[in-house]
Amino acid sequence: MTTTDPYTYWAPTGGHPPQTKLLTDRAIVTEAYTVIPRGVMRDIVTSNLPEWTGTRSWVLSKPVAGGAVTFSQTILEVAPGGGSEKPEPQVEVEGFIFLMAGALEITHEGQAHTLTPGGYGFLPAGSTWSVKSTGAEAARFHWVRKRYQPVAGLDPEAKFGQESDVEPAAMPGTDNRWRTTRPLDPNNLAYDMHVNIVTFEPGAVIPFAETHEMEHGLYVLEGKAVYRLNGDWVEVQEGDFISMRAFCPQACYAGGPGRFRYLLYKDVNRQVEL
Repeated sequence: MTTTDPYTYWAPTGGHPPQTKLLTDRAIVTEAYTVIPRGVMRDIVTSNLPEWTGTRSWVLSKPVAGGAVTFSQTILEVAPGGGSEKPEPQVEVEGFIFLMAGALEITHEGQAHTLTPGGYGFLPAGSTWSVKSTGAEAARFHWVRKRYQPVAGLDPEAKFGQESDVEPAAMPGTDNRWRTTRPLDPNNLAYDMHVNIVTFEPGAVIPFAETHEMEHGLYVLEGKAVYRLNGDWVEVQEGDFISMRAFCPQACYAGGPGRFRYLLYKDVNRQVEL
């Protein structure tokens, strides 16, 4: 049996903890993975972006020595009316936006697309687009960026949609208790990145230590679980972020009481560059 409740999307709002709060937290940086718990996404660690107005950001992942190097992942909080006429400063970089709160209008190559929570947009490298927060509250969304690796004869298309309109695919032998929603066609080799939504019902597991070339940015949208990362058990909840470098052994146990869902970046479909 699977949960049929409406999807929820946890998004940070900042703030500052009181002096009475213990400073002990779950944040950790290792050579194999990084965990950024939601409790450290505060006002003091936000950054402004010169291409954007009415905007602040939490940078969750960027290429650093000893860490993941294929992508950046940032949560943006854009006040009503704020946005950018030219958000992407690098013509060779593609992007994926996933909205958690508010409303967002993306105009891509002259065509407007309105996103509500659970909405997404894939923006190919070199395309022309702008973005504006159009709701009564701030728009809060993920922006995943990656330098596109071109292949002759393959050209990825822009894609816009809503999570609820994409049929999840069940993992084999799981009775639909572990399933993946794939906004981008996994069989289309033009895409060299995927950003999927993975759902586990209580008690579902990844029953082996995945160890592979793909890097991950994992943001928990809903629920809690324990993740096995390079031999360590790490407890995570909605709003937490995990960055995994290539070949970090990984597994998961969703203990409940509700379902566990996360947004997952991975680099795919390309030959290893030497």
